[in-house]
Amino acid sequence: MSYLMPIYQPLAIEFQRGEGCYLWDIEDKCYFDAISGVGVTLLGHAHPVIHAEIVAQSQTFLHLSNLFKHGWNERLAEKLAEITGLTQAFFCNSGTEANEAAIKIARAYGHQRGIQRPKIIVMQNAFHGRTLGALSATAKPAYREAFGPLLDGFEFVPFHDLAAIEHYQHDPDVVAVLLEPIQGEAGVNIASPLYLRQLRKLCDQQQWLLILDEIQCGLGRTGTWFFYQQAGIRPDILTIAKGLANGVPIGACLTHEKLGHLLQSGLHGSTFGGNPLACRVAYTVLDLLDKQYLATIADKGYKLLDLLQSRLTGLQNIQSVRGAGLMIGIELIHPVANIPQLASEKFGVLLNVTQGKVIRLLPPLIMTDAQVEYLAQQIALLLKELSQNYVESQP
Repeated sequence: MSYLMPIYQPLAIEFQRGEGCYLWDIEDKCYFDAISGVGVTLLGHAHPVIHAEIVAQSQTFLHLSNLFKHGWNERLAEKLAEITGLTQAFFCNSGTEANEAAIKIARAYGHQRGIQRPKIIVMQNAFHGRTLGALSATAKPAYREAFGPLLDGFEFVPFHDLAAIEHYQHDPDVVAVLLEPIQGEAGVNIASPLYLRQLRKLCDQQQWLLILDEIQCGLGRTGTWFFYQQAGIRPDILTIAKGLANGVPIGACLTHEKLGHLLQSGLHGSTFGGNPLACRVAYTVLDLLDKQYLATIADKGYKLLDLLQSRLTGLQNIQSVRGAGLMIGIELIHPVANIPQLASEKFGVLLNVTQGKVIRLLPPLIMTDAQVEYLAQQIALLLKELSQNYVESQP
């Protein structure tokens, strides 16, 4: 009997240690970690600088509450402002909490404009989290059905369809558009720079807020600090989390100064959000990314994508291979059961599958060129076996 709620279905692997891009199980078998805790361990496992910062902070204090100053939250907020151009930060513990804050800001913005029942346009196939507010903005029925009634005020439109959003231009209750520039959970669906620029222009014309959820695709994952920067735009609200502190829980909701005043004292808060440990580690992660890793991510991503596309060409069960930086999706024509198990047991690679048939790769951003080659080789071997099995199963 397990004393854990049966929320997760982990593989039957128990890990004892990790280093860089690798993990070792209790039998000392080594695995290449190509999912990074679903995009969390950007700098890999047991990074020596991160370790040193955690130890140093643990020797002073881990938590003070937001009733007192400690400095690390201010330093982190300033660093994020330099990177994003968004000058107001609220720190929480997760991506879903960051999105909750964004939804509250958007609704407060609407009320400030005299809109009593503000609406937010959101995307089909979106995933913004599992709290009730974020879940109300999440499209997948399987995530929603057991928890109704959810919040109203969300209008779902197809992803990457500007005309569907333009349809709401005459709806006086719309106050914002919320989307992931790259839908990770939906299978690595990528918005084009042109679409993002057009959406920014439309939001400006309508006085709508543009809210971007870069919880999975941000923080260097696509080769720039944030994917929206590749379109030359800036959102009104940005939500981030996952890899911000390389595994120490932290999320952030960032806005420009015209919106920062909407969440005053007493209107929002977090017991653990912005604690000294999380903020110190997050600051260190950003510093390391900036000085050592960010400049090489795009090239590594191009190389990995090119290797995969060339080595998977002609395989029977491959629909497409797509990606941006080190965020890659390999879509199969038909779902295949137990891919993560096969990948780990036979090929020594940890990965996951979304939408039943999209192999999602989110390897650490510290990969070497040799590790890029190795990962491409192992994934190609895995897909060749899956393709052969697919051919043999056809009548």
